[in-house]
Amino acid sequence: MSSEPFILCENLVKIYKIADIEVMALQGLDLSVQKGEVMAIIGASGSGKSTLLNVLGGLDSPTAGVARVAGHNLTRMTAKQRMLYRRSVVGFVWQNVARNLIPYLSALENVALPMILRGKYDRRRAKELLETVGLGHRLHHRPLYMSGGEQQRVAIAIALANEPSLLLADEPTGSLDSANADLILQVFNEVRDRYGVTVVIVTHDPSMARAVDRYVEIRDGKTSSESVRRAPKPAKREVAADGRPVIREETHEEFTLLDSAGRLQLPADYRQKWGIRDRVKLLVEGEKIIITPPKAAPSGTKPKEETLAESERGPQAGPPAGEDREGA
Repeated sequence: MSSEPFILCENLVKIYKIADIEVMALQGLDLSVQKGEVMAIIGASGSGKSTLLNVLGGLDSPTAGVARVAGHNLTRMTAKQRMLYRRSVVGFVWQNVARNLIPYLSALENVALPMILRGKYDRRRAKELLETVGLGHRLHHRPLYMSGGEQQRVAIAIALANEPSLLLADEPTGSLDSANADLILQVFNEVRDRYGVTVVIVTHDPSMARAVDRYVEIRDGKTSSESVRRAPKPAKREVAADGRPVIREETHEEFTLLDSAGRLQLPADYRQKWGIRDRVKLLVEGEKIIITPPKAAPSGTKPKEETLAESERGPQAGPPAGEDREGA
C-alpha cells in the first residue's frame, strides 16, 4: 500500500474578503506532489497559483478543504504552529531579490543568519551550501557586487539553511536572462539530488517545463492539466553523419486532470473550435471516452461535425481532453 503524497490538497478552497466582496482564489483545487519531485505550477496572473504557494508555505490558511505537507495539517494549525512550520519545514525563494537578501551582509553572512536566529549556527554548512550553488568563490561578497543570477543562487542557499524538506520558489527566474534562468533551474535539480528536498516552483512561464519532472497548469483556482516527464523508450543505437551517437531528449506527456468529483476543464481553444459552451455529449468507443459538441451550439451557430478524437489533433496537441488516462 502506497503512503500519502508529500503534498496533498483535496477540494482546497481559499476565499479572500475585501470590504463586502468575497473573492474565491482557490475553487476546490486538487494536487498531489511526491517527495523529492521538482515540479512547477504554471498559470496566468490571477489563476490562484500564488495563493496556493502561500497556503503551502504556511503564510496563509485555507478556508476549506484538505492541505497537508509532510504530515502537517495546514488547515488546523494555530498561529504559533504555523510559525514553527515556516521555520523548520519550508524554505522560500522569492522573485524580488531584496526580499531574499540583506544588502549589507556578505553571502556567507546572509546564509548563516537563519541558522543564528534558530540557534543552530553552522559555518561549515553555510559554506557548503554556497559551494553547492556554485558560489564558493563569492563567500565574502555583498549582494551589490553580484549579478542577479548570483544573488538568486545565494537566495537558494539561504532557503536551505535550516534544512527544510520543502523548497517553494515564486517566479525565481522572472527577472533573469535565459542563461541565468537555465542555471537557476539546474541548481534546483542539484539541491534536490543532494539534499532530498521537494521543490515546487510557481511561474507564469511555460518554458519552465523543460527543467522539471512534472508541471501542472492552474486555471480559475483549479488544476486543469499536468504534463509528466517521460524518458524515451530504448531503441537501436543511432549514429549521426559525423559518427557521434544520437541522444533523444526526454519529453513530457500531457494529461487533462479530473477533480475529486470527476469534473475536468476543457481547454478554451477546444471549446472555441467546436462551439462548446455549457454542455457536451460523452461517447464510449472501445477503451476511449470521446467528447462531442451538441448538434447546435446554444449561440445558434453550427459547430463543426468533428469530435475530439485523436485523429483530429495536431502533432503538438496534448491528449484528448476527455480520454480516460487512468493507469497511463
